Amino acid sequence: MQMTGAKIIVETLIEQGIDTIFGYPGGSVLNIYDELFKASDRIKHYLTCHEQGASHAADAYSRVSGKPGVVIATSGPGATNLVTGIANAYLDSSPIVAITGNVAQALIGKDSFQEVYIAGVTMPITKHNYIVKDIGKLADTIREAISIATTGRPGPVLIDVPKDIQLAKCDFVPKAAPAPKGPGKVSDEAVEDAIELINNSKRPFIYAGGGVVISEASKELLDFAERVDAPIGLSMMGLSAIPASHPRNLGMTGMHGKFAASKAMSESDLIIAIGTRFSDRATGSKLEFTKGKRFIHIDIDPAEIGKNIPAYVSVIGNVKDVLTRLNTLLPSFERPEWHREVAEIKESPENNGDVPSDHLTPRALIKEVRKHMPEDGVVATDVGQHQMWVSLYYSFTAPRTFITSGGLGTMGFGMGAAIGSCIGRGRKKTVLFTGDGSFHMNLNELATAVTNNLPLVIVVMNNGVLGMVRQWQTLFFDKRYSNTTLNRKTDFVKLAEAFGATGYRISCADDLSSVMKKAFETEGPVLVDAVIGCDEKVLPMIPPGGTINDIILEG
Repeated sequence: MQMTGAKIIVETLIEQGIDTIFGYPGGSVLNIYDELFKASDRIKHYLTCHEQGASHAADAYSRVSGKPGVVIATSGPGATNLVTGIANAYLDSSPIVAITGNVAQALIGKDSFQEVYIAGVTMPITKHNYIVKDIGKLADTIREAISIATTGRPGPVLIDVPKDIQLAKCDFVPKAAPAPKGPGKVSDEAVEDAIELINNSKRPFIYAGGGVVISEASKELLDFAERVDAPIGLSMMGLSAIPASHPRNLGMTGMHGKFAASKAMSESDLIIAIGTRFSDRATGSKLEFTKGKRFIHIDIDPAEIGKNIPAYVSVIGNVKDVLTRLNTLLPSFERPEWHREVAEIKESPENNGDVPSDHLTPRALIKEVRKHMPEDGVVATDVGQHQMWVSLYYSFTAPRTFITSGGLGTMGFGMGAAIGSCIGRGRKKTVLFTGDGSFHMNLNELATAVTNNLPLVIVVMNNGVLGMVRQWQTLFFDKRYSNTTLNRKTDFVKLAEAFGATGYRISCADDLSSVMKKAFETEGPVLVDAVIGCDEKVLPMIPPGGTINDIILEG
């Protein structure tokens, strides 16, 4: 059947099971949008206020749903506005497909209106990208892009489609979605070496990350921990992998991790890293971090092995498959001395330093929100102090319920992410924790939430400053607060009302319970302006390049 390239794009997406798209129209994608209009009974398009918001929405949609997220933008500024979102997805291993229009091929390279070589711009931040120059290859390119985005280590793929390809015609032959590639064979030798290291270990520690969530290996991880008799520390991206209440879960490790997790990690003789990378925020001083330890690194991406920390044993493969294999072959261990030592760390005063306060604190605010959310309720965050407070105080119990920007640390991620998360979970109640600094970056997407009447509760931790940077200035720059005091006069309650949302304000602890109750009972988007002190700090904190011995526990 003869179809235009624009129609082929829409029909191929539908064929491959895509029923949700985020984006923003423009001259170079008008034909695609015309076909989306005609197919609106089969595929839903969500119009955002800005292409960056659309890319973050597609990213979050993929994280909560487990399906690929798709975003469309026009050429030039439309395409470049996607770049931050694509980079964010790349560093956090989110499977998104970005489709951009471009000027006709005859105009490429001639500084035409809204012409940008977006394939070149995004080459370092995509798993793969394409410029489609042959209408006959368009459908298969889309199919291949979706497959690449979702198999192996997930990540973003970009398809740039010139205007003349969208207008050209060719026969469209439907094809089923390609069968997912089977898992690569896990090395028998690597598994045997890992088992030997575990056998010889006295104080093993499991460090689990986002790869556990992506591969849906939560049960296998807990079975492995029971078999090895080891505590579990989590990277920020791995926080929802296992319930926070599980006795083996010590919480987040790293710069702003919980004392027990970081301390037990430092006392271990074997770190078993599963689906995570050793970033600088996770290790601090690499020399001290590796001293007296051996490492088993389990990951689907060979490029991560040895990139930051040398691995004594590396097991390449899907985390779920590797853990299943290890659980089949490993004997059950009992390590009573290590178990007692970890228990003492958990009960130590350093791990239980929270003190009651008459003021509205981030901890109290987060705990109150938690009371109103179901076990599978999704929480998104922006980036900054509020992100770390949520990581420390919100008790996640189900995978794919914590959506945050880990690798890139993108301020402004939150609103688009909350929208995509809410849609990906069937429009269930979704919470966004943000700061006044982050929220100001992409607050325009509040209009998108209102237009679609999404059940979002947006909690703005409003301290009037760029809190995380101010914290560093307090601790390391002799309180020279250069450009971190915002002095903005934004009235968030009035702002919410101007957008068509509902606004509430909490300025003291006494109002916390009653206002949050009203916020969660209100239909549609709700913004809560929560006024907190500008000198609230994220603690514990291990200074950059430091060790557990340098940990800061009190402000």
